[in-house]
Amino acid sequence: MVKSAVFILTLATFATALPTEPIIDPTGSWRVVGGSDAAAGAYPFIVSLRSSSNSHFCGGTILNSGWVLTAAHCLVGSTTANVFVYAGSNQLNSGGVTVASSRLTIHGSYNPTRITNDVAVIQLASALSYSSTIAAVTLNTADTGSVPAILAGWGRVITDGAIPNNLQELSTNTITYLSCFLSWGTSVSSSQICAVTSSGQGACNGDSGGPLLQASDNAQLGITSFIRAGGCAQGYPDVYARVSSYASWIDSAISS
Repeated sequence: MVKSAVFILTLATFATALPTEPIIDPTGSWRVVGGSDAAAGAYPFIVSLRSSSNSHFCGGTILNSGWVLTAAHCLVGSTTANVFVYAGSNQLNSGGVTVASSRLTIHGSYNPTRITNDVAVIQLASALSYSSTIAAVTLNTADTGSVPAILAGWGRVITDGAIPNNLQELSTNTITYLSCFLSWGTSVSSSQICAVTSSGQGACNGDSGGPLLQASDNAQLGITSFIRAGGCAQGYPDVYARVSSYASWIDSAISS
């Protein structure tokens, strides 16, 4: 894959100050490109990854009370001093709890040029307490093809646009590996899963590391990884790390 042909979706900006207020735009009717506000309490397993200045830069999901799943590219170049996990709220600026990280584990075969094996886990410095708004995600273990799906995240609402305060959700559809290959060629492999609806709908900066969910049961199908260079929601398939391909690695990483 030619590196310039893809665009990863992190908003990584690390600083050294203690967490303050999140850097967002809380006004207006914002949305993941083409999406809408998620209901309060929906997706209790989703988290916002924050820098030490409390800026949202990626998403993630709760594996259990002590571990979070995200994309490898979200953590490259970072340390536990500048990765915090915000859980328990669908609003970036209120209602949640922030927990420090104690260990960052990136897949040993992550390739930043091809953006393959784009999976990582974060160990928390203190355990999350489960509630109606904090819960573990279910990971999909099947080799899923084309199904209705949901993208959730706090990514930009348009290319170079605002970061939303309210968590966004977008109804989309996964496509078969063959269909994705016809668009991306050798830039994708069977360890990735793709989703697309139409131009004007899709992932954008800040959605990285967050979940692609199976609509029927909210099981996590993918980890948001990259889109085609040139802008968000062009009607081209967005690419996600296929969770079922990394189930063994995830289990091993959080057991080590």
